[in-house]
Amino acid sequence: MADSIQERILEEVADLHGVPAGAYNIRANGQTAGRNTTANIDIVTKTDKPGIDIRIKPGTRNESVHIPVVVSASGLKEMVYNDFFIGEDSDVVIVAGCGIHNCGDQDSEHDGIHRFFVGKNAKVKYVEKHYGEGDGNGKRILNPGTEVYMEENSYMEMEMVQIEGVDSTNRTNSAELAAGAKLIVRERLLTHGSQNAESTYIVNLNGEDSSADVVSRSVAKDTSKQTFNSKIVGNAKCSGHTECDAIIMDDAKIFAIPGLIANNIDAALIHEAAIGKIAGEQIVKLMTLGLTEEEAEAQIVNGFLK
Repeated sequence: MADSIQERILEEVADLHGVPAGAYNIRANGQTAGRNTTANIDIVTKTDKPGIDIRIKPGTRNESVHIPVVVSASGLKEMVYNDFFIGEDSDVVIVAGCGIHNCGDQDSEHDGIHRFFVGKNAKVKYVEKHYGEGDGNGKRILNPGTEVYMEENSYMEMEMVQIEGVDSTNRTNSAELAAGAKLIVRERLLTHGSQNAESTYIVNLNGEDSSADVVSRSVAKDTSKQTFNSKIVGNAKCSGHTECDAIIMDDAKIFAIPGLIANNIDAALIHEAAIGKIAGEQIVKLMTLGLTEEEAEAQIVNGFLK
């Protein structure tokens, strides 16, 4: 099904070593490269635009869906729309990821909109990893968007990871939470070279006792630039927290813009932001254990992004 480059990228973005268990849809260079459905999870190609519908039956538990994307053709640009319909009382893991291998001179770009309709009392863990590689002059560009609609007492955990090789990314995320719904977001981001990464999170806490916790941990190296823009809107009795914790190195730039809007007297909202360099004593301490300065720096960065 996949060549060695595609196999390696699938390993990076979806921890896949061969064909995944359960439901999956693998997309390679704009085409479906493999698909499997189960009794409880159906995957159907959209007829009106590029993308797929993933329908998860109510009560589905301990099942997973993998929908990785691989781009290894220089100059390929695509936009896809994937919709997830997650039935009531289900408990599932969804793994999405995109890897671009570009050894050519043309830019390669994958943009996607993922919409999640999370039913009452459903529980979802969503993992999204982005990765780029290749020694060509062409850029590796990823612009993902997520829209989350959560019904009463549903739970969603989103793990958003971009650690290497993506030249430009603009990640936009929005969420609408009904009563008792809970959203957890954990973003991990590393930029280097002249890379640019923007992340926007807008969370509307609409229902009573809804809650959100949006946390970004990032490292910016070389001349890279990062922008973290989060806004939590409390429209009912609710609780929200957003935090940006970043390490800045070399000649990088980081913009952290956490925001809160309270439209209800019982909205309890908190935001935090911290940007700083690696403390010299941390490096010295590790160097006394026999590490070089570069190794010590790498250890600290890896630990911070865990």
